[in-house]
Amino acid sequence: MKPRPYVLLAELTYRCPLHCPYCSNPISTAVGFELKTGEWERVFQEAAKLGVLHVGLSGGEPLWRPDLPQVIAAARNAGLYTNLITSGLGLDLARAQQLRAAGLDSIQISFQSDEKVLGDSIAGTRSHDHKIAAAKAATDAGLPLSLNVVLHRANIERLPEIISLAESLGAQRLELANVQFYGWGLLNRKSLLPSREQVQAAFALVQSHKERLSGRMEVIYVLPDYFEDRPKPCMQGWGARYLTVNPLGQVLPCPNATSISGLEFENVRQQSLDAIWNESESFNRFRGEDWMPLPCRECPERTVDFGGCRCQAALLTGDSHATDPVCSLSPHHHLLKDIVDDETISVGEISWKARQNP
Repeated sequence: MKPRPYVLLAELTYRCPLHCPYCSNPISTAVGFELKTGEWERVFQEAAKLGVLHVGLSGGEPLWRPDLPQVIAAARNAGLYTNLITSGLGLDLARAQQLRAAGLDSIQISFQSDEKVLGDSIAGTRSHDHKIAAAKAATDAGLPLSLNVVLHRANIERLPEIISLAESLGAQRLELANVQFYGWGLLNRKSLLPSREQVQAAFALVQSHKERLSGRMEVIYVLPDYFEDRPKPCMQGWGARYLTVNPLGQVLPCPNATSISGLEFENVRQQSLDAIWNESESFNRFRGEDWMPLPCRECPERTVDFGGCRCQAALLTGDSHATDPVCSLSPHHHLLKDIVDDETISVGEISWKARQNP
């Protein structure tokens, strides 16, 4: 019996006004090939029949879609809980009210820092003040607000101020996610990877604030893979609970699955979501345990971490079937130790390759 999906990430566009150095979107925006409103309506209906309950409307920047209210209404009509994942650029009170009226349930706004100069530098454009205004517009419109901050070497030491910002904006939830090294993040890893001391200090600080804010604001801290000895249960298992539909209609077991060379992905323009979820080679490639190599195959943790991240294994070892190098039992675990030990760049020397959007 195949598992059922619970969460759909709907990437509505690759277009984005920001140029973040850890972006995982491709350079090509493929505007003319984006799924249309009616196509998304069919995707949402098919997702609901599969068992999906929650849809994240993401990008790029989903606010760049003029049909966003219609897309939200289509998701609501399918019975899905809708969460808008946005930079906030392009959101004012009138638009926030329009999206809420269309059926939007909640909103998540990304911040790069707590203050303007650093935030704008990381985003590669003047954006911080717009984000502050967007957060106020969201709460004024009655939308539950979450903040997301990707942590890395340049901003991790500003955690106390970042948490204070989230409190001041009335956020109900704050997600502090250490940078993942895919796409541009991998290209900029030397500048983005925090030191072990920074990571340890951040973890202790977040734990104290979580206790202080208990019952008022949920604080989620995602530890960086490169400093752990056990892999995370990536996506709760490949093809088990999550699926992504990208702007071109490709259906992915995880948002970064296109980083695995040689793996072909089916398209909702040619097949139903049900057929892709249940029958496609891409979703079945790493589903279950039959694909697992040693030591995963004999490890009692295999039903907990599912062998770790396939994309990370592919990018670090060249083999998507390999045990995630994060695992201390992996024959490739030394790769991460070598990377962490080698990243000696100082904060004052940080520079990164900026993603340029057309």
